Amino acid sequence: MKKWLFRIFLFLLAVALGLFIWLWRNGRDRFPGYKADLNIKASAPAQLKVGFAALSIAPQIEDTWVDVNGDAQFKEKDGDTWTDGNRNGRFDGYYLAGFQNARPAQGVHDPIWARAMVIDDGKSRVAIVSLDIIGFGNDDVIRVRKKIKPAAGITYAMIGSTHVHEAPDMLGIWGPGDYKSGLNPAYSTMVIEKAAQAIEQAVASLRPAHLVFAQDLEGARHLITDTRLPLVYDHGLKLVKAIDAETKRTLGTLVAWGNHPETTWDRNLQITSDFPHYLREGLEKGIRVNDSLKVEGLGGTVVYVTGAVGGLMTTPPDHAVRDTFTGKVYTEPSFEKAKAEGEQLALLGILALRRSTDTLKTGSLGIRAKTFNIPLDNKLYRLGVALNIFNRGYTGGFGKMRTEVALLTLGPASFLCVPGEIYPELVYGGIENPAEADFKMPAHEYPPLMQVMPGKYQFIFGLMNDEIGYIIPKSEWDLEAPYLYGAKEQLYGEINSCGPETATLVYRELVRLCKD
Repeated sequence: MKKWLFRIFLFLLAVALGLFIWLWRNGRDRFPGYKADLNIKASAPAQLKVGFAALSIAPQIEDTWVDVNGDAQFKEKDGDTWTDGNRNGRFDGYYLAGFQNARPAQGVHDPIWARAMVIDDGKSRVAIVSLDIIGFGNDDVIRVRKKIKPAAGITYAMIGSTHVHEAPDMLGIWGPGDYKSGLNPAYSTMVIEKAAQAIEQAVASLRPAHLVFAQDLEGARHLITDTRLPLVYDHGLKLVKAIDAETKRTLGTLVAWGNHPETTWDRNLQITSDFPHYLREGLEKGIRVNDSLKVEGLGGTVVYVTGAVGGLMTTPPDHAVRDTFTGKVYTEPSFEKAKAEGEQLALLGILALRRSTDTLKTGSLGIRAKTFNIPLDNKLYRLGVALNIFNRGYTGGFGKMRTEVALLTLGPASFLCVPGEIYPELVYGGIENPAEADFKMPAHEYPPLMQVMPGKYQFIFGLMNDEIGYIIPKSEWDLEAPYLYGAKEQLYGEINSCGPETATLVYRELVRLCKD
């Protein structure tokens, strides 16, 4: 009897030890000691060189499926069927991120991209990469940086995501079930490799260039709603167009706007970049109606970067979008609605660039970056680390996570890199402390970032170099009833945030960069 007890004890000990090792491996720091700290001052203005590249990151859908009951969720118990296209005996779906779980793609509607812009001032060389995915964690950013060939000469690479809700899951949260990752390792590896290759190709295409800065701060306001009080928006459309200094042709355009790319909404099962696809197509190739060219495009390659989308900024299903050229109004989610939205943005951008008188012929880059740790207070996020749903671990001790902020300055512009979905009131002002908030306190995050950012043209690059979720002012934090402004249910935001200290810590580091 004693031998059996001893054997049971040894078995339980082995199980406990195995579980400990598994949890330790899931929570370990993948890049111990890594820092991206930089403080490069702008020097004397010099001839700028700029290059662009775009590489498709759309997967090949081999295993298709039929959604029998139209709930946009793959459930065989509901009668959903699938075709084993790669003949390996299992369903290999690419799970779409951003809405409900178990939403594998049925096909590809339009290409999704890794798009890069590289700027060189003769002293420093910066890459700006935007990926058509839901989010790109800091560990994956580091993986891309390590893959860039030294010959590319990159001083600093900024890699972010458009936050599109209709592309394969790169974070792991939207898999077939709540506790199973939606991350496809082979696809993840491909995206990382393509991001590095896009940078290298942009370097290979570098040309002497002049930069045209433009913005339309009000024209796109009607396309966005804020789903959470207080109502503050990042609706300004901001652009930088690079023109070949010798041939005068357009090399490409960088454009930023603050809205969730989810206009096709949660029943769409086709991979798409949503309205950014039509925005980029309109800027590059022009806008056509019935094969008739209505607005001439700029040419070159467009890189779209998302702005301050916390709160959250969206074009919801019932929000009307009017086609500028046909007059047709779309209220239901559709690709036609996303097209009308994207083409409106493209037209606003083209007109803003036509009006612009701000051209930079020589310039110098200022680059500041800071790596730091934030507490991971969200228990669901900690569970995601423990179960290896997130392919990243703790840094600086248990319960902490590495992230990164950056500031790029160039001529009349500054570009502030925020590692998540920042609430616009942190950027523009208007933070409140409602009576129902969990913390009774004045705003910790003041003054607004726009008041400390340098330059005439102030770009917010959201979800850049990381995706840590929503960045919510601490005085607006609300997990416990009664809920803000008399809401009957808990408001969305906190469930996908690292915790109540996140905004204060991120804001503090962003302000330090701007005031340096």
